[in-house]
Amino acid sequence: MSQAGTVEAGAPQPLVVPSPTHIVGVGASAGGLEALERMFQSVPADTGMAFVIVQHLSPDFRSLMDELLARWTSMKIHRVSDGMPVEANSIYLIPPKKEMVISEGRLLLEDKDRESGLSLPIDHFLKSLAEDRRQNAIAVILSGTGSDGSRGVEEIKRAGGLVLVQSDQSAKFDGMPHAARETGAVDLVLDPEEIGPAL
Repeated sequence: MSQAGTVEAGAPQPLVVPSPTHIVGVGASAGGLEALERMFQSVPADTGMAFVIVQHLSPDFRSLMDELLARWTSMKIHRVSDGMPVEANSIYLIPPKKEMVISEGRLLLEDKDRESGLSLPIDHFLKSLAEDRRQNAIAVILSGTGSDGSRGVEEIKRAGGLVLVQSDQSAKFDGMPHAARETGAVDLVLDPEEIGPAL
């Protein structure tokens, strides 16, 4: 049997940054930390996907999200810096006081516009994710008040992507999941620990 195309043992391997098969945009607000912990308990560390968490953060509060999630997953967890490339089997956290989009596989940050009043960072990110990844985009909407994420899931669905939403009974605050479901764009309604196996 021909061994053509195999790499010699001991030959130096080029350092390749793995591109994710899919990028999962996760929107969360009030009650979202508990939902995220329950979700990542059931997500294998080697899915080949990347997870970008867009959470409503207080501008004056230092988030401990990276340290808290590290208890439940062995995936690399990154606080996003401007221009950061998205790699497989990694989690990315939006910093406070920022809006974020994805373009050509890189996360781009901009300062929140304080003049505009209402901020919808989840919708803002999911819209860019739909444009950047099309059918390889996935949206997950977890516990939170208000309706942020509902416009974004419609964009993901329109692009051919997948939309998952936390079930009302498992969410501390069901405003965001309920608003997403009302769009008719949701594929699956699940408890957080069911999301990993579904993905």
